Amino acid sequence: MLHTPHSPTPRTRARTRRRLRAAALLASAVSVCLVAASAPPAPLGVGDRLFPHLGNPGYDVAAYDLSFTYSGDNSKPLKAVTTIEARTTADLDRVNLDFAHGRVDSVEVDGEPAGFTTAGEDLVVTPEDALDEGEWTRITVRHTSDPVYPEDRQGGWVRTADGLAMANQADVAHLVFPCNDHPSDKARFTFHVTAPDGLTAVANGLPTDVDRTGGTTTWTYRSPHPMATELAQVSIGRSTVLHRTGPHGLPLRDVVPTKHRTALEPWLKKTPEQIAWMEKKVGRYPFETYGLLMADATTGFELETQTLSLFERELFTEPAYPQWYVEAIMVHELAHQWFGDSVSPATWSDLWLNEGHATWYEALYAEETAEKPMAARMKAAYGASDRWRTAGGPPAAPKPPKNGSKTGIFRANMYDGSALVLYALRQDIGRPAFERLEAAWVDRHRDGTATTADFVRLASEISGRDLRDFFQAWLYEEKTPPMPGHPDWKQTPAEKGTAKASAKAHGE
Repeated sequence: MLHTPHSPTPRTRARTRRRLRAAALLASAVSVCLVAASAPPAPLGVGDRLFPHLGNPGYDVAAYDLSFTYSGDNSKPLKAVTTIEARTTADLDRVNLDFAHGRVDSVEVDGEPAGFTTAGEDLVVTPEDALDEGEWTRITVRHTSDPVYPEDRQGGWVRTADGLAMANQADVAHLVFPCNDHPSDKARFTFHVTAPDGLTAVANGLPTDVDRTGGTTTWTYRSPHPMATELAQVSIGRSTVLHRTGPHGLPLRDVVPTKHRTALEPWLKKTPEQIAWMEKKVGRYPFETYGLLMADATTGFELETQTLSLFERELFTEPAYPQWYVEAIMVHELAHQWFGDSVSPATWSDLWLNEGHATWYEALYAEETAEKPMAARMKAAYGASDRWRTAGGPPAAPKPPKNGSKTGIFRANMYDGSALVLYALRQDIGRPAFERLEAAWVDRHRDGTATTADFVRLASEISGRDLRDFFQAWLYEEKTPPMPGHPDWKQTPAEKGTAKASAKAHGE
């Protein structure tokens, strides 16, 4: 969803207008108001098929301003202030925010104290005056942000060897800060991070201010591009920020543990060429900066946090991983900056568009730079595809996650299984049309959200053919269709399956 430029309506005029209207209608509306007031707060959601209580209706967030104060101990809660600028899309007596882990000290709506309570994983805010549809409002929540989680609810803050980082995908940004935690509601972000001297804080976007006072330093970061809550990133630790220049003067910055700086540099210097490679495939890099965040932590995944991708440091220092493999993983997260970050999924069932494309360019890079044939990888994936569909659902209709696991939807069929759909599409419409489609997709939906149906329409438009039946079979059917151009490709029995799991088999 694109956000309208912020043009707040003065609340004084809005309140006067509402009070006059309320006086005129009081007699006829009193019974309705009594019924509405008696309804208990309840968790809401935007109706996502996989995460039904995620996100909230009735408003569109334009901007978040997040302030975190870190004590230097990553086992203690951070003091935090979250300010949300939003425009209402319905009349609201209450505003539901996603927030499920932390103490709320106070809430204000447009500078005035507001009531608040919890319902499920929602923070339910009751302003002094109801909000009209189409009105701008500012909600300020003073709270704590706790990096220690129960065993059954992991995610959000990642505790590193020397501080913290974030991993909010898919549904845990609201364990860190109050928000509308669904990728369909993207917004601009500003971060203020205060930490003791000797530590370094970095966040999405570019720095705008550094203020040192009284033994602490406050860093401010801002990005002009809208971002989904799941892509927010804040790193705090004993880090070094390394700067270099990418294509067309793009500023690059990497965040590495200071003691590992020398060992990681040979990998980091590959980024400019990788960006140039991606730009030849799909067009100009979509954001204001890029870089890698090397975390001293064991997560089991890498994550495409916007402009600052999160990696486990050991991926680069463990000698068992071959060079081509590590470079392909770097390209996977880089490709996400176009596919998933700039163009975000409108629903979590559209996740195949993120992971399928990132896996596609990961495999294409390995083919073009390390002589790892794409066809061999796709043939192996085809052999396992029916089993993947049975286990996790077809690519565009994944089964819901089990036991609320945030990574439960990130299955093999989201990675190589979804890349297999793109391979079939290229086989069917030809390489030139496929390459035009890829560039047009990220250009047409830049800084927005898009659906599987949007991709089907654009593919049909560019190929000059109605591809609805093709995508119905490849994205939604229980069995994998025949591969165009490869009638010899067959499903392989489970005990003989050789399909390579995606390079990101454990996570985002």
